[in-house]
Amino acid sequence: MSDLTQLLLLTLIAGLAMPAGALLARFEHLQSHWLELELRHSVMAFGGGALLSAVALVLVPEGIAELSPWLACCCFIGGALLFMALDIWLARQQSPASQLTAMLADFLPESMALGASLAAGGPHAFLLALLITLQNIPEGFNAFREIRQSKQHSAFAICVSFTLMALLGPVAGLIGYFVLAEHPAMLGGIMLLAAGGILYSVFQDIAPQVRLKQHWSPPLGAVAGFMLGMLGYMYS
Repeated sequence: MSDLTQLLLLTLIAGLAMPAGALLARFEHLQSHWLELELRHSVMAFGGGALLSAVALVLVPEGIAELSPWLACCCFIGGALLFMALDIWLARQQSPASQLTAMLADFLPESMALGASLAAGGPHAFLLALLITLQNIPEGFNAFREIRQSKQHSAFAICVSFTLMALLGPVAGLIGYFVLAEHPAMLGGIMLLAAGGILYSVFQDIAPQVRLKQHWSPPLGAVAGFMLGMLGYMYS
């Protein structure tokens, strides 16, 4: 299988994790209320753990390799500030799409990085694809619930939209493969922008929603998400 074929398949599979998460949210209602609540918070925590592993194991190490320390820091904090500005704007617009925007803002730069990594023969391409897939499931879960609560769109329409959005992954991957692979410093900056934005999103949106009074298991989802990323890193 050629690198290009692998890229298209990996980015498409990672993208399809978004509607998979939406379907999980669509059928989350279980007979036991406490089990439904635990599932919801555990899925959110799992997503946070997977996102942190992507930042710690791939995005930051790969990004800083091509940039000076000061430029790396500027890109990293710039990503956080960009996500914060976007968060503020969406709140003022009263838009139910903050989780959706964050999901795409993670997915597209990481798909570009995946394409560039495959073009350069990097050792962490499959690890990055695994991490993108793992994080897209809970992000799709959260984005579906956020949009559905607004009552403006049907569950079917949201799932179809998320499926179509999955096609953006191969497009972003091709940009990384054919363009960014020749500009490693630019790719490093994009990865650090994404890393800063992800870290902001984890502590702004995900972590505050994980905790449940008198329940102690949901944080284990974060540990499990990070652990899977760690295993992928060790075997890559």
